[in-house]
Amino acid sequence: MHPVRIAIAGTGMIGAVHADAARRAGATIVGVSASTPERAKAAAERLGVARSFASSEELVTAEDVDVVHICTPNASHGPLTRLALAAGKHVVCEKPLSVDAADADELAALAEASGLVTAVPFVYRYHAMAAEARHRVRSGAIGDVRLIHGHYLQDWLSQATDDNWRVDPVAGGASRAFADIGSHWCDLVEWVTGHRITELAANVQTVLPERTPPGADRHAVATEDAVQVLLRTDRGAAGSVVISQVSPGRKNRLWFEVDGAEHSVSFDQENPETLTLGGRERTEILIRDPAALSPEAARLSPVPAGHPLGYRDCFATFVADVYDAVRRAGAADAPAEALYPTFADAARTARITEAVLRSAATRTWMEVH
Repeated sequence: MHPVRIAIAGTGMIGAVHADAARRAGATIVGVSASTPERAKAAAERLGVARSFASSEELVTAEDVDVVHICTPNASHGPLTRLALAAGKHVVCEKPLSVDAADADELAALAEASGLVTAVPFVYRYHAMAAEARHRVRSGAIGDVRLIHGHYLQDWLSQATDDNWRVDPVAGGASRAFADIGSHWCDLVEWVTGHRITELAANVQTVLPERTPPGADRHAVATEDAVQVLLRTDRGAAGSVVISQVSPGRKNRLWFEVDGAEHSVSFDQENPETLTLGGRERTEILIRDPAALSPEAARLSPVPAGHPLGYRDCFATFVADVYDAVRRAGAADAPAEALYPTFADAARTARITEAVLRSAATRTWMEVH
């Protein structure tokens, strides 16, 4: 069997992360595309890839590609994914799967009907200590879950001179901060707890109504910088989350805590080698050590304790799981349930995002369908 042949549409920071993960998983990178043929050629040289495609549409339908990675601006995800599925390609698509929740649901249904492998990189699931938190919660070790709370804070858009295509609703969609990083928090806590967010009340803030990037004209901002959400789950828990891209000093602080009747468990993505286990009598800091972890967490710990693992390691393991599914697609030993986040998971976060925007607009509690 030949190595999995992949191609990457979009060559920004995240496209380079996909390329690194693909190589670590033993794939052959056939080629890349970018916003222009010239940028694609430059990216191919930078990434050490032999071929550059003239367009992303050409890339996702190329005959000599097994898996396409879609890392382009958000508004193009849906159209490119449809083309790729129609061409019989397995797809790894960055979130959001679509800037429209109904369209994301349609794409998830198309993926299910196709029998192809389709995945979205909610890769924080691949931190070993997040998986250990999941084991502690789902095994009942912390008792009945009462509260789920946390935040996801960044500062890269905290100044009026900061700008990015994500700020533009045409390219990035109607939601920015929540669709971009709030989706990660929601996916992770639902995966850890087994609870589903069923109702929420949200407030959104655009704290910088205008931005003036260096060398460019001032422009109005229509997408949110920060979001505060109250939530309820299908199993009787409640909670809250703060999402922000304008919190100085916070680079990528995804943090959650699950409070059970007997214990609490909290995880900090910026300090992923530990897990805090809270109790009435004592609180413990659990260090990532494969010998002391549950089997599902130990699987994500390929190196001994004291050898730190990070974001790119999570990404590489996610991609390896996807490619393993591609190799085994249709085989008798193919697993019945995907180990990796699927289009259905991405469609769910799109529905949560839509509920956040509707709740904020109407100043009411909103159901998540």
